[in-house]
Amino acid sequence: MLSKAVIKYINSLQVKKYRNQHQAFVVEGAKSVIELLQSDFELQHLYLTESFEKENSRLLSKGITYEVVTEADLVRAGTYASNNAALAVAHMRQLPELVLKPTELVIALDDIRDPGNLGTIIRIADWYGITKIICSENCADFYNPKVIAATMGSFTRLQVHYLKLEEWLKQLTATHQIYGASLDGENIHQMKLQPQGIVVMGNEANGIRPEVARQINQLVKIPAYGHAESLNVATATAIIIDNFRRWE
Repeated sequence: MLSKAVIKYINSLQVKKYRNQHQAFVVEGAKSVIELLQSDFELQHLYLTESFEKENSRLLSKGITYEVVTEADLVRAGTYASNNAALAVAHMRQLPELVLKPTELVIALDDIRDPGNLGTIIRIADWYGITKIICSENCADFYNPKVIAATMGSFTRLQVHYLKLEEWLKQLTATHQIYGASLDGENIHQMKLQPQGIVVMGNEANGIRPEVARQINQLVKIPAYGHAESLNVATATAIIIDNFRRWE
């Protein structure tokens, strides 16, 4: 049984202030915890049910320290309404210096506030072989439990950097093609794109900020054939990135 102190500590990691203070974050559920255990993240604590222990005995036999608890313990400590598998606390990792290859395809996010959208975009990037996402400083926190959950384990394979997006893009306008999603852009279905460059996706409600838009040298749009007012930003990201990959 988890102590009140342990539950209080894990609960505190739902708040960005305390995640930063402890340099730790929470991962919940079978899929995400398995991905975590197979990654280079350093584990701090691992709590799991008897059923998860039995189903993953081979993975756990690699010298991993853990504690068997009840499903009720996992629910009290975490954010899931039900969790019959596992919960882990891991250390945040130090990212390497941000360096872009000339032929690399990168996603840049301008003020994406919704954790679910950020997590889904990370998963989309992983699907399409993109290893770096650049976030403006006001984007949702990478280590937010809702972000981690939405990635379904893809958080272990991507670098997500936070910086002053407009200043970073300004340094690259002469050397990299910078695309931006906009209703005023060119029809992406009529473009033969190479899988390289920086693709900027804007805020869910307001789009790309003017100071960021000034650094973009090619606007693109997804043509509408019906009457919906807009697309979810994660859905739009998937469609746009697919168009970059389809000519390979």
